[in-house]
Amino acid sequence: MTIRVVIADDHRVVRDGLCYLLGQEPDIQVVGEAGDGRQAVDVVAATRPDVLLLDLYMPGLDGHAVLAALNDAPHRPGVVVLTSATDDEHLVRAVHAGATSYLLKTAPAEDVIAAVRDASTGTASLSPELLTRLTQALRRPPPPDPLQPLSPREREVLQLIARGHSNRQIARDLAIGEQTVKTHVRSILTKLELQDRVQAVIFALRHQADRYKHRP
Repeated sequence: MTIRVVIADDHRVVRDGLCYLLGQEPDIQVVGEAGDGRQAVDVVAATRPDVLLLDLYMPGLDGHAVLAALNDAPHRPGVVVLTSATDDEHLVRAVHAGATSYLLKTAPAEDVIAAVRDASTGTASLSPELLTRLTQALRRPPPPDPLQPLSPREREVLQLIARGHSNRQIARDLAIGEQTVKTHVRSILTKLELQDRVQAVIFALRHQADRYKHRP
């Protein structure tokens, strides 16, 4: 049985090298290439490969966004991430998103070929080093919530401040009094040790206030 592969990498020389490498294997056929994330999703939909060889650093949709898009797609191939991203965050995110294998671009050619074959059967493969790092990363406690000092209502107010809303707009959006909004703003600045509204906006954007929005 022939393993059908799509290669997604924004560097042409990398795609050419992988095409040549995989083309030497009698049981592997490269059926498509993509130079960015959006094209990768489209090529996978058009060719329905067994395996997607995916870089994480790409224009448009990055590799993580491609993995997320494939989770909702009618056809989801095995995914071998082949990347220069060496940090644990990328590794954990990719595995959580459904990557079958994760290889660094410094991996030997035989490891890439073996990972493609494994992915075609749904078998995960990680180098011993990456497996150790993944295990250690998953055991670490999650980072503290930078907005933990704030009440649910204060988080909502901070979210609207980050969107550029005035106190009057916030009062209307949350159906509370404008004086109550001012009280919340003073409390937010005090708890987060910020000087003014501008610093509050910067803090909220830096820590992605939307992510921490209270949900009943």
